[in-house]
Amino acid sequence: MEFTPAQRKLVFAAVVLALAALGAFLISGTLHRGGTPGRGRAIGLTRPLSGASPSPGPGSQPATPPGGLGATPAPGSVPDIYAWLPFSRAGLAAAADVVDAFAAAYASYTYTQTAASYERHLNGLVTAQLAAVLGRGFATAGVARTRTQQRQIATGTGRITAIRGFGPNSITFVVAINQKVTGSKGTNQATTDYAVTVTGTNANWLVEDLELASAGNT
Repeated sequence: MEFTPAQRKLVFAAVVLALAALGAFLISGTLHRGGTPGRGRAIGLTRPLSGASPSPGPGSQPATPPGGLGATPAPGSVPDIYAWLPFSRAGLAAAADVVDAFAAAYASYTYTQTAASYERHLNGLVTAQLAAVLGRGFATAGVARTRTQQRQIATGTGRITAIRGFGPNSITFVVAINQKVTGSKGTNQATTDYAVTVTGTNANWLVEDLELASAGNT
């Protein structure tokens, strides 16, 4: 059936609102517990992540989207948005779990680690290409020397804040990665926003790309 221009505008608006609701649903945590490969930046991991943004203050909450998009709709009031997407609710939740695990592994290390052990630390979470890129960054001479001399130990966590885009076999999340680094020079903590792209289907996902979120869609 051919849609009229007015009908096409209504369908487009419905898709935009549905995707906004999907993002709000994911960010709220309801889904949890329920690009070119190898393109990622070789972050050195010698100090709190670059491009740090201030951590939110205690008790701060994300702004509520206009129109209450995060609210549970009345039965029959909206279509099943997953029927419009190339992944299921379970598939999206599985992808988000991989991103959370990757964020923690990526930002965590100890000065006693080698590049090879750091890469193994990422096994099962990233593609082989991206693991090699991150391993090279970890092994950079000046970076490794500073890490060892200052006896740095880092721990990290990640929080998904948005879905930037998706394709038939990929989803790009915006993730706030928080890293705490302790060493002989004291303790530093910072949060940096990254665009993390996973590739796969259903329950099988791997991170294939990592970039600063401020770099935009590349």
